[in-house]
Amino acid sequence: MTGFASVVFDCDSTLVEVEGIDELSGPFRAQISALTDAAMDGSVPLEEVYGRRLEIIQPTRAQLDEVGATYVHTLVPHARETVAALRWLGKTVRIVSGGLLPAVLAVARELGMDDADVAAVAIRFDEDGEYAGFDRESPLARSNGKAQVIGAWNLPRPALLVGDGATDREARPAVDAFAAYAAVVERPAAVDGADYVLREPGLAAVLALACSEEDRARLAESPWAGLLDASAGYASGG
Repeated sequence: MTGFASVVFDCDSTLVEVEGIDELSGPFRAQISALTDAAMDGSVPLEEVYGRRLEIIQPTRAQLDEVGATYVHTLVPHARETVAALRWLGKTVRIVSGGLLPAVLAVARELGMDDADVAAVAIRFDEDGEYAGFDRESPLARSNGKAQVIGAWNLPRPALLVGDGATDREARPAVDAFAAYAAVVERPAAVDGADYVLREPGLAAVLALACSEEDRARLAESPWAGLLDASAGYASGG
């Protein structure tokens, strides 16, 4: 494949170095991490753990704002530059995440993306900012939901999906290639069957995958020329 017209990123453990639900979990961290790992490893369906985690945590609006700030402070290396370069080349860039929408939007805005470029799970609060539920109809709160969302976007093709978990690998039929990002956490459920495996810390390799020869020539005269050079050889076949 000689480049991609669209690139779709997962958020947690892909664009950022943390799992938002773990950051929210407080004294329940061990219990919540176990549920998250089971879903991301593919051993249990996401819908079996999604609502249960939120009912345990009961996150407030203030706590979710803190997670959004943590996301921004833990962006993986080259996230800003990679997204900026992709957008400068005219490629479509989206975020699809099973995370909570307000926190994921904080990442998108930091990366210069529009809110409309993001799909995540909406959460509700009461007038005091206390937890009042989440969008149980969201496809992103259940297995195979990412494929449904990506398909509905009708993205320019070919399209590349970059993510770290089983819910990302499940979406492979909706794109032309899946890159497992394994630099934060390497999950066999994502790596097995991936078209590419990215183990080098940072997202420079995504830029290398997305670029055609024409794109490379344009980037050679751009502020991101060094980033493209640094990304050579980062990706391996799945």
